[in-house]
Amino acid sequence: MNAALDVIRERLRRFGTDVEKTSPLYSYLAVNAAADEDVARLLAVAPAPEPELLLAAVQRVLQAEPFHELTNYYPTLGGSYGPDAGLWGMWRAFALERADRVRALVATRTVPRGNEVGRAALFYPAVALAARQAGGGPVGLLEVGSCAALLLGMDLYSYRYQSEQAGQVAAGPGRAALGLHCALRLEPGQKGPTIPKRLQVSARVGLDHDPVDLADEDEYAWLEACVWPDQPDRLRQLGAAATVRNKKPPILVKGDPVADLAGAAGRIPDDLPVVLLTSNALRPFSAERVTAFRAAVAELAAARPTFWVSLEEYSAGLLPDYPALDTPQAVLSCTRWTGGAEQTTPLARTSWHGERMHWLA
Repeated sequence: MNAALDVIRERLRRFGTDVEKTSPLYSYLAVNAAADEDVARLLAVAPAPEPELLLAAVQRVLQAEPFHELTNYYPTLGGSYGPDAGLWGMWRAFALERADRVRALVATRTVPRGNEVGRAALFYPAVALAARQAGGGPVGLLEVGSCAALLLGMDLYSYRYQSEQAGQVAAGPGRAALGLHCALRLEPGQKGPTIPKRLQVSARVGLDHDPVDLADEDEYAWLEACVWPDQPDRLRQLGAAATVRNKKPPILVKGDPVADLAGAAGRIPDDLPVVLLTSNALRPFSAERVTAFRAAVAELAAARPTFWVSLEEYSAGLLPDYPALDTPQAVLSCTRWTGGAEQTTPLARTSWHGERMHWLA
């Protein structure tokens, strides 16, 4: 147990350091949790002890107590306080006094990886590129690790891309329920991505081990709890995307990303090219599992036109010939098959939540 606890505490410490600029609240809590054996031990019951899982579990318990003083530190729950000297003692007491409820969530829940709605702004120009390469007509989207499948509504959202060279570029429906903004960095003289006004999406399929039913209040509350509390814009995006999805629901398939990939793709009409999406879905995979998944995608591509647009860590192994991309940022890439040969092109380095993109292609 001591060795396992040491690993958990190191993960908490590293997470706290990594998110210092993007989430001061979670950085503060994770660093303090790493130094507190009793709090860190709450994660020991998790099959995969991720720092975000503990933080989300505490936020989920806090959701049920909206008048607790701790909510003052959670903007997603109406608070406005920043981390101060009184926060850690209060948060620690809250978590430990409700340890049974926190452990129950930690032991049975996972942090959804493909549920970050802001990433749609990253995928939009990449999917548009794949659609052009496929002939310029409508496509079918297939998201692996889809969770609530909110990215599958990307053609229904509006976008504003802001770059120093090109100014602002707008895309998507003018009166969309959800609008996303993305800062676009270009190199001097670089033209940047072609961003069409519209994407033609004629089929939407999500494949996941455990698809999320947005009509289930408890499931939806867990998605809310997984939003970092000092980033309330992400919570608003989640709510707007859920509304859009309910109006135009995708097909959700419960299954394995390797064994059931072909079956899920079969839910897309044969006359549509398949644009496969993965969004931080490969991180939990072993190297052998990644190899098996890539083989399954290649097999699908041998049977019908298929393009794979991925937003993954460099360590996922999709771009071994580009060591300069080995950074904490996400890497957006597009893989296509020509004559059976696989070609993966890096398109951009991006933030993980969709706010920024450095276009490379």
